[in-house]
Amino acid sequence: MSKKIKLVKSLIGRKDSHIATANSLGLRKIGDTTVQPDNAATNGKIKTISYLLEVTDE
Repeated sequence: MSKKIKLVKSLIGRKDSHIATANSLGLRKIGDTTVQPDNAATNGKIKTISYLLEVTDE
């Protein structure tokens, strides 16, 4: 199973660690989407920056 992740809010003015987390998921600009595996590491990243993301299960 995997998760489809979309960046829906800007990274401008966010904490450096939150920007790095988004970049590690492959999200750099608003509207970027990526498909990531559903595992503990990915879920932790999603939880950290959930206020910036839209997540759907695939």
